[in-house]
Amino acid sequence: MSANTTTELLRGAAELFPDEVVTQAHVRHLDLPYGAGRFALITLDNGLDHTKPTTFGPQSLANLNAAIDQVEKEAADGEIKGVGLTGKPFIFAVGADLKGVELLKRHEDAVAIGKGGHDVFVRLANLAVPTFAYYNGAAMGGGVEVGLHCTYRTVSAALPAFSLPEVFLGLVPGWGGCALLPNLIGADRAVSVIIENSLNQNRQLKGEKVYELGIADALFEGADFLEESLRWTASVLKGEIEVVRPEVDRGEAWDAAVERGRQIADSKVHGAAPAAYRALDIIAAAKNGDLRKGFEAETQALADLIMGGELRSGIYAFNLVQKRAKRPAGAPSKDLARPVTKVGVVGAGLMASQLGLLFARRLEVPVVLTDIDQERVDKGVAYCHEEIDKLLLKGRVNQDKANRLKALVTGSLDKAAAFADADFVIEAVFEEMGVKQKVFAEVEAVVPEHAILATNTSSLSVSEMASQLKHPERVVGFHFFNPVAILPLLEIVRGEKTDDAALATAFGVAKKLKKTAVLVKDAPAFVVNRVLTRFLGEVLRSIDEGTPVEVADRALAPLGLPMSPIQLLELVGPAVAHHVAGTLHQAFPDRFAVSENLGRVVEAGKRSLYLPGTTELDPEVASLFQVGDGVLTEEQVRERALDAIAEEIRLMLDEGVVAEAQDIDLCLITGAGWPFHLGGVTPYLDREGVSERVTGRRFLAPGLASIPE
Repeated sequence: MSANTTTELLRGAAELFPDEVVTQAHVRHLDLPYGAGRFALITLDNGLDHTKPTTFGPQSLANLNAAIDQVEKEAADGEIKGVGLTGKPFIFAVGADLKGVELLKRHEDAVAIGKGGHDVFVRLANLAVPTFAYYNGAAMGGGVEVGLHCTYRTVSAALPAFSLPEVFLGLVPGWGGCALLPNLIGADRAVSVIIENSLNQNRQLKGEKVYELGIADALFEGADFLEESLRWTASVLKGEIEVVRPEVDRGEAWDAAVERGRQIADSKVHGAAPAAYRALDIIAAAKNGDLRKGFEAETQALADLIMGGELRSGIYAFNLVQKRAKRPAGAPSKDLARPVTKVGVVGAGLMASQLGLLFARRLEVPVVLTDIDQERVDKGVAYCHEEIDKLLLKGRVNQDKANRLKALVTGSLDKAAAFADADFVIEAVFEEMGVKQKVFAEVEAVVPEHAILATNTSSLSVSEMASQLKHPERVVGFHFFNPVAILPLLEIVRGEKTDDAALATAFGVAKKLKKTAVLVKDAPAFVVNRVLTRFLGEVLRSIDEGTPVEVADRALAPLGLPMSPIQLLELVGPAVAHHVAGTLHQAFPDRFAVSENLGRVVEAGKRSLYLPGTTELDPEVASLFQVGDGVLTEEQVRERALDAIAEEIRLMLDEGVVAEAQDIDLCLITGAGWPFHLGGVTPYLDREGVSERVTGRRFLAPGLASIPE
């Protein structure tokens, strides 16, 4: 396609996206070292600092296209020996501007975006002189792909994040990534970058790994990265350095890599989201090295996926995690937060020990654990110290930091001595109201007047817990999710008497802990456990009525959830699940049933319905079950579970448990690992018509997680 046609294409796309943060492509000329000749360096820069990474919208692509017009003429006229491409400080480029993608309403507009990117980037490969990409900082998506079109690439050892995250969001690398990367580094490594890393929570590569994989031809330290890259460039142009790349295996290894990718996709999304499979189809077809066909397939896949619900849900989910999570709805002014210089933890069991470790690592203040006997206290402190030693062995902390962290975590049997100067005390004891009220009464008697009392309860009333205290206003719910180190969500619960200072302090602590805090009302089981218990309850009810366990367990597979209902039950533990179901049954007996069969499993001390390591029903569990003869199909179980979730979410919103449906989605993504392609869950319920069928209306406005009308 000619440059003029590309310009027209991009001009039309730019009209659809008037609010684009535009990236400039500045061209400057310099003389390379060692007399290697005149060189043109294009710098991508949106004029903002590193907190606003450089992106490619239509106007930005047009600017790069214009810069290439200039250097193309200079190359053809023999005025320059090569062209380089780099970014502003700390950022190379992070790909397509997703805000623009959200606005697209028509398939042909989506095709224009795909085609526009290809048409501009491929010009770098077609220049009359060699081209060089200098990955100086964060590079993602289209930022990676523009460099793949260059003849050579260097990468900074200081580069913190490099990825093709499109599949994670519901797209494919659509500006050359699927076709070029396997032809550069082989299909297996390309599958790792495009499929495996994306579906493992968008795992990033560091500079050294980019070089090891063969994506970059040279690795240089960050301090003088551009200078060293230009020296290397000069040596390459003079023929003093020859870049030799390993030959790509286009035989059975290529097919095996694609098959491995399909297995990864199946294990992660269970066929529920199309992006990974479309990417693998393009990688499979790229085996013959026909890049033109590969680019056409990328454009088509990109356009199809842009017009699909999974991508819209993915972008919605991405915005929740990146933006809404940083500004929690309903949080009081941070100016009201009190400083926290010492933390107390009541309990020294596994959950309490995980909390102690987290507070010590993130707040770097003294943390003291208490329990009912010395053996438990010692065990809890030892756990924290051992985990810090593991961080040292992995190189995550140095010896000095490890020593300091270990010194911060201590234990005591004497609450009065331990908590006399604590600013924040959290309890993680047995999930029983009487026990927690007793603990809080003991703690209130010994802590300073300003101290915040936090509970890690998963389902009990925070207001009731605080009701017998002299100062109930300083009690706040602080519900973590297991495993504490991995799941980001923190449900912060405002009790009836909780004051703004206590709440602001809780949000301040959550931020330092690097958690995603969501304000929730003091309602039974709060958000995540209420949704999961309702959904699990419907699956268990279908089993109690006579549906085979394996049928009921497979019913939700088409959603691509991180685990099946029975795997979830195993993770939570039947006893905990049964207890939470009982709490919710007391509050809402018409919607939350208590499974007698699950009760028998708990009484028998069973940790799972399946035999260890299998999806085969344990015969001992089967012998405990008393079931009816109402056998449902997978579709019927799924419909029942989805209807129940939709009803429960509508009721939670009506009750004001959270500010908006977005908060429920944010909770499910960060607290239960529900996938981006569902957008949490409400976009999926809207898309499938469940919301309107069950509640009479959608949860989200059209266009928020769907194609604008």
